[in-house]
This record gives sequence, C-alpha cells and structure tokens, in this order.
Amino acid sequence: MSPARLPADQQAIRFVPLTEAWLDTLLPVEQQAYSHPWTRGNFIDALAAGYEAQLLVDSEQQLLGYFVAMTVLDEVHLLNLTVAPAHQHRGWARVILDGLALWSRQRQAAWLWLEVRTSNARARSIYEKHGFQQIAERKNYYPAADGQREHAIIMSLNLWP
Repeated sequence: MSPARLPADQQAIRFVPLTEAWLDTLLPVEQQAYSHPWTRGNFIDALAAGYEAQLLVDSEQQLLGYFVAMTVLDEVHLLNLTVAPAHQHRGWARVILDGLALWSRQRQAAWLWLEVRTSNARARSIYEKHGFQQIAERKNYYPAADGQREHAIIMSLNLWP
C-alpha cells in the first residue's frame, strides 16, 4: 500500500533510534508487556554495546513498539521485540519485523535469529507467518514464575532465500 493510500494517522509512522531519553517512555511499556521485563540497565548496556535499537512511533511520537538486535558476523540476533500492549493486534509486529529485516539486509546479513518462550504461542505464530523456522530448543533458558525456568524455541530466517 502506498503512503498516499494509508489512513492519515498512519502516514507518519516511522522508526527512530532508541536513545536514553526514550527510556522513561519505553520502560512502562516493557513492564506491561512482559512478566520478566528488561531493566533500564539492560537497555543502557545494549546501547553502550552498539546494538541496533529502533522505536516505531506515530505522528505524535507515541511509542507503538521497538526492537533491539545485535550483529554477529553475517547474522543478526533479535534480542527484544515488543509491541506496546495498547497497540497490539494491529499488525505492528509485522512492521517491526519488516524494518528489522530491511536493516539486516542493508548490512548484508544472511540470517536473522531469535529465541522465544515456548509458552508464547502468539509470538511464535507471528514469527512463523513472517517466514521464521523453528531450529532447536534451549532448555531452561528463560526465568519463569516461582524460580522456575522455561524453555526457548530458537528460530531463524534466511534473509536471502
């Protein structure tokens, strides 16, 4: 769909770099979205390490979602992808994944990798619809309730099929 055919409120949707100035806006979204959210320190460390961190915002600078990813040789590893709970079920995860894939291809990456909780069926479905394939499972990867651990599904996407 061309920008001219998008509804007026969606024409100014864009990616902007995550900076520390955005953290007070981002952290409540992260805390609403996850049982074990990233901390301010996690985001600051990711920025200091030079990881790619982009926000998807609307024309009023309202945060729709974001991703954090790191490049290793010819691969990109998605570390965090979040759609603000108030904006879920509107296709923003696909937009964020498209933006990440484009950014990755511009850096000549061959693969995108991620881990997702085995219990997160909705995210797994989104990734599968985007072309990610389940590769393996990491046992006891994520923290869970009551000091337990949850397995992660490792997924990958070939960026140059």
